[in-house]
Amino acid sequence: MTDHRPKEKSFLARVRQALPDLHPAERRLGDFVCDFPGELASYSGSELATLAHVSKATVSRFVKRLGYDSYEAARRHARAEKLTGSRLFLGSVTRGGAAENVASHVAQGMANLEATFVSISDAQIDAVVHAMLKSRKVWVVGFRSSHPFATYLQWQLTQVIENIVAIPGGGQTLGEHLVSVARRDLVIVMGLRRRVARMDLMLEQIRRQGAKLLYITDEGVPFQAGATWHFRCHSQAPGPLFNHTAVAAVCHLLATRAIEKAGSAGRTRLRAIEALNDELEEL
Repeated sequence: MTDHRPKEKSFLARVRQALPDLHPAERRLGDFVCDFPGELASYSGSELATLAHVSKATVSRFVKRLGYDSYEAARRHARAEKLTGSRLFLGSVTRGGAAENVASHVAQGMANLEATFVSISDAQIDAVVHAMLKSRKVWVVGFRSSHPFATYLQWQLTQVIENIVAIPGGGQTLGEHLVSVARRDLVIVMGLRRRVARMDLMLEQIRRQGAKLLYITDEGVPFQAGATWHFRCHSQAPGPLFNHTAVAAVCHLLATRAIEKAGSAGRTRLRAIEALNDELEEL
C-alpha cells in the first residue's frame, strides 16, 4: 500500500519557517544555526549558547518554538539530517584555516583509502570484474556527485566492454532503461551522499529483475545484504566537502583489473579503438 502521509519537515526547514517570528536573540541563534546546523548536532545546549553568543534560556525557547519537546530531540533530528550529507552540516564556526591545510587533506585522503580497502578484498574485485566481462550488459547509475564517477567508470570500461552504458542521460528517466535490465546483466549503482530520495525503490527494482548489483557508497550507508557486492568508500574530510579519493581509487582499480582480465578479446578491442582514433584524427 502506498504511504500518503506528508513527509516530516527537515530540521532546517523548521528553522527557516520560524525565523520571521522569532525574538531578536532567538533570531540571532536561528541565523547561526542556519549557517552552521552541524553545531547543534554536535554540541550540548550550553555549548551552542556559547558559540552563538546567546543564553541557555534562549536555546531552550528556540527549540520549543521549532516544535521539539527538548534540546535533545532537536539534536537527534539535526544529527539524523547530518547523515544525509548536506554540505551545510559540514561547516564549523570553530574550525580554523590551519585545520584545512594541504597536509591535513592529504592525510585524510590516505586515511580514507586505508579504511576503504580494509573491507574490499582481491577476491571481491575479481568477482565483480568477472561479472562485468561476462554480463550481457553493464549499466552504471549515478546522480548528483555520483554522476561524474559513474560516467568516468563507464568511459574507462568501454575500452574492453562493448555493451556498457551510464544512465540516466539528459532528459531521460530511469524507467526507460530499467525496463531492459535482465538477469544476465550487472548494474553498478553509485550511491554517494547526498542520495536521491527514491534510491531504495531503484535498488529494489534492480533486485526484482534479477541482475547482479554492485552498490558503491560512502561509509554512512549500512551494509546492504540485498546487493551482490557493497563497497563502502570512506569520505571524511577536514573541510566542508566530502573527500572522494577512495571512490576514485575503487573506480580506477575496477577499470584496471577489467583491462587486465579482458584477455585477447579486450586487447583486440583496444587495438581497434586506437586504430580508429588515428584514422579519424580525434586524438
